[in-house]
Amino acid sequence: MAYTAPPSPPGPVGSQYCVCKVELSICGQNLLDRDVTSKSDPFCVLFMEVNGKWVELDRTETAVNNLNPAFAKKFIIDYHFEEVQKLKFALFDQDKSSTQLYEHDFLGEFSCTLGTIVSSKKITRTLLLGNGKPAGKGMITIAAQELSDNRVITLSMAGRKLDKKDLFGKSDPFLEFCKPGDDGKWMLVHRTEVIKYTLDPVWKPFTVPLVSLCDGEMEKMIKVVCYDYDSDGGHDFIGEFQTSVARLCEAQDASPLELECINPKKQKKKKNYKNSGIIIVKSCKITRDFSFLDYILGGCQLMFTVGIDFTASNGNPQEPSSLHYINPLGTNEYLSAIWAVGQIIQDYDSDKMFPALGFGAQLPPDWKVSHEFAINFNPRNPFCSGVEGIVQAYSACLPHIRFYGPTNFSPIINHVARFAAQATQQETASQYFILLIITDGVISDMDETRHAVVQASKLPMSIIIVGVGNADFAAMEFLDGDNRVLRSHTGEEAVRDIVQFVPFRNFRNVPKETLAKAVLAELPQQVVQYFKHQNLPPINSEPA
Repeated sequence: MAYTAPPSPPGPVGSQYCVCKVELSICGQNLLDRDVTSKSDPFCVLFMEVNGKWVELDRTETAVNNLNPAFAKKFIIDYHFEEVQKLKFALFDQDKSSTQLYEHDFLGEFSCTLGTIVSSKKITRTLLLGNGKPAGKGMITIAAQELSDNRVITLSMAGRKLDKKDLFGKSDPFLEFCKPGDDGKWMLVHRTEVIKYTLDPVWKPFTVPLVSLCDGEMEKMIKVVCYDYDSDGGHDFIGEFQTSVARLCEAQDASPLELECINPKKQKKKKNYKNSGIIIVKSCKITRDFSFLDYILGGCQLMFTVGIDFTASNGNPQEPSSLHYINPLGTNEYLSAIWAVGQIIQDYDSDKMFPALGFGAQLPPDWKVSHEFAINFNPRNPFCSGVEGIVQAYSACLPHIRFYGPTNFSPIINHVARFAAQATQQETASQYFILLIITDGVISDMDETRHAVVQASKLPMSIIIVGVGNADFAAMEFLDGDNRVLRSHTGEEAVRDIVQFVPFRNFRNVPKETLAKAVLAELPQQVVQYFKHQNLPPINSEPA
């Protein structure tokens, strides 16, 4: 994660600072021996799939005479949660100095998504030959680590007996924190607020990334400058001092750190000059500002559930005009939405067993309407194996149900919320629930749905709604609290925005990946927001 210090006081610490990079470490075990007189000299090549073609990204060094190499060279990749990033790791035995891969003996390869690697943190898999058979006993181990310094520093500062700079009053002091730039000049990192008419200011506590303040180096010198604010911009210099974060960390709540604020010109002129006041570090705390990837690498599983609208407004699935009609290509808008979201989420669930529920249909044998039924008709085990399992269950159930109504969302939201509530009893960042609702129209139980969403906002849960067809989706926009806070019919506010609504019609003529990006864009932020609000660090996190 690269942090950049804005020239003005930074806003809240969080996602706007991070460009997410993942470092992959590669080891091989029991590689094929292609050399007659010695062992193989392996190197690993990383490819990424771009527009259906494998493109080489990087290579490791060559490990001489080694069938069990641990490569020192790491692969560094930009990580995008909302994309399927397909990777291929191919091992070769170096025979010549040529850069052409066909000049070297092939030792086997392994393909997977980056999501699979980060959700497991470390994987060991069999290497395969071009014909799909194992490359002897050859194995590859890939370990992922986020490249980031996610530490943040929170400082609480005050001043005492600062120099009086204003003719008819006291000073209006503020502080500037600077670090040395690459050009040797001091670079502004943070500016406090101005405290009016006082020589004994107490500034509000503030938090900045440690990388911004000192490049993550605790011993690096930083400069703190105190000014008296003037509205014309010609602020008067009061004094300054240099220190390090390591020194600032000596400040504790019970025993603050006091540092002299020095004006070098006054110091030169006046023999009996002591200082221009004292700057007090009341407290200094370093903590970690965890990212989505920290939680995933820490072992958090994303629990995926699909809710499918089988109301009569969808039309008879036997007729091409129906939204549930499966066309000759074997798809429709419901299936497209399931594939777009599911193929990404499934990498983050170790057992890949997903509940698939339907609502708004009459079910055999008594043809009662249900707003919460397992589409595999097994209420005790509504789980489908992977996205393929959901698609199969969906196709199989269509001929056996009668589309009816009304369009009630709340039963399915409350269904998933019950599981999310159970997960909170663990008091760890181990599970986060995602409900994908695919619907063709207007919600019938708006009051109950609003109430269900407001209650669910307190749980480790997000709701994605994909609207299919050409209906008026104003009610869905209302649930997606991007522009306003959602309230229940009793007036209770949602503690956070957990609904993301996307109309499928906006994505009919674009690559299918575009829908996944739009639908999943807010999810990482929602996961982090929930666990931070609960003060839950990633399961395997290191102290700052």
